[in-house]
Amino acid sequence: MSARLERLPVTRRVFWTRNIIGAATFFDGYTVIAIAYAMPVLVREWGLGPEQTGLILSMGYLGQLIGAVFFGWLAERIGRLSVLLFTILLFVSMDVACLFAWGAASMMVFRFIQGIGTGGEVPVASAYINEYIGSKGRGRFFLLYEVMFLLGLVGAGLIARALIPVYGWQAMFLVGIIPGIILIPFRFFMRESPRWLASKGRYEEADRIVSQLEASATASGHSLDAPKPVATRAKADSNWRELFSGFYRRRTFTIWAMWFCSYLVANGMITWLPTLYRQTFNLPLETSLLYGLLTSVAGVVASVACALLIDRVGRKRWYMIAFFAAPLPLLALAFLGATSPLEVLILAGLAYAILQTITFSLYLYSAELYPTRMRALGTGLGSAWLRLGSSTGPILVGVLMGSVGVQYVFATFAAVSLVGAVVTTLFAIETKGRVLEELSP
Repeated sequence: MSARLERLPVTRRVFWTRNIIGAATFFDGYTVIAIAYAMPVLVREWGLGPEQTGLILSMGYLGQLIGAVFFGWLAERIGRLSVLLFTILLFVSMDVACLFAWGAASMMVFRFIQGIGTGGEVPVASAYINEYIGSKGRGRFFLLYEVMFLLGLVGAGLIARALIPVYGWQAMFLVGIIPGIILIPFRFFMRESPRWLASKGRYEEADRIVSQLEASATASGHSLDAPKPVATRAKADSNWRELFSGFYRRRTFTIWAMWFCSYLVANGMITWLPTLYRQTFNLPLETSLLYGLLTSVAGVVASVACALLIDRVGRKRWYMIAFFAAPLPLLALAFLGATSPLEVLILAGLAYAILQTITFSLYLYSAELYPTRMRALGTGLGSAWLRLGSSTGPILVGVLMGSVGVQYVFATFAAVSLVGAVVTTLFAIETKGRVLEELSP
């Protein structure tokens, strides 16, 4: 089944499947960051201190940790599509609940539950899309899908700047209801992953789906070569213990460290910057939101460049360069004291853009490191460390800002990024241009 998929071009069904999942991922990104743009208003409306602010920002990421692990496990048992549908329904329903939050405690609870849904959607979607694509051009095809998450971050900034000053913070969560209205009907257009079906012995269903893709390719004028099977030692079933045995153990701990380091810094900055501009530098609300939006745009631009180039540069080399480059502007901020908002906008924005090329592409890399029988679980467990990093970042910022000052925040972020650089250099492997079953038997 893998050999037949490897020789296929991107068919119309695969193209639109990626786009439908991408639309859900857009709103996932929107939902994750919406609270950051609501916080400058909530801080004053509810009289929140730095510690409470950090906890509200972190609750969603803690929920995502649970969602990533649980739904990654569940997707290996019942399939990718059923899990995707439920996660979308969950994070949309909690958008409705957030509209009626009355204080810090209720917002923490709603964001935590919502995080369970958003945490499950992206790793399962990543495994699903990777399993449809051959090795040639896989990085570019997949990462152009992942850009939708970043566009969700930018969309949140645009919507926040347009709506919050007029309609208040509730407008952010009202817009988040849209995916439940639009996307659920498209679920019936999509088909289950044939690689997953084959791994469960459901060969007739897998054959039917791949045959439809082959027919679509030939109808579009493509001539298909004979399949060239890759010899593997694949097993039908697996469990979480296999992630920590053989050569998968090294891969697991390496990707966990990469997830944690990159997301602690990137999300620690992007979730706090609008509040930092508003509370520390006393900028107008519209300006604070604009500066946060510009930082997100910089991340999108850098990530699109990564999507177009990573199949040429390679995964490991790209990550090494980015991890070593990001600390430079962060150390400059620490040395200069981060005394002006423009200084923070330029240097923190540059560091964020560099690290964002890692954070958004690690779903590609994680899915390449594991076989079909545990791809969703491995990706989910790995992305659980991004949730730990993402929840640690805002809390760390709140503690450091309340005790020693903002410049030490950036110095700490630089040190964490350097740890990620060392781990990547010593332990990461290269995956570009290799068949999934060859990489992970």
